[in-house]
Amino acid sequence: MPLSEHEQRLLDQIEQALYAEDPKWANTVRISDPRSHYKRRLIKASIGFALGVVIMMVGVVMSLIPLGVGGFVVMLAACLWGLSSWKRMNGFGDSPPASGTATPPGKQARRGDRGSFMERMEERWRRRNDER
Repeated sequence: MPLSEHEQRLLDQIEQALYAEDPKWANTVRISDPRSHYKRRLIKASIGFALGVVIMMVGVVMSLIPLGVGGFVVMLAACLWGLSSWKRMNGFGDSPPASGTATPPGKQARRGDRGSFMERMEERWRRRNDER
């Protein structure tokens, strides 16, 4: 349903006020390519991974087992976050497989259109991340 002229003018005024108030945010919102968002997440994940390595090494050198384990957990979380961003940035896992694809030999489709367990878990994970 299209907006009326009055509603369109109000929307334009609100946009202009937001852009004037915070130009950095406006530039971020104007970016149309979602891959730039995933690139930033990938860079942050790389920094998190390096930080996790440092924390783990400090824990090992100082013989503080909980600190070493914490560093490993930080590394693992950063790696998973980075891999999910990389997959989305490159378009893997964005769309479900075509219904006409054949199943590998020796395997039968058990649940029809519902997909495999891993596909359902990935879809739930994707929806959970999109809500944030």
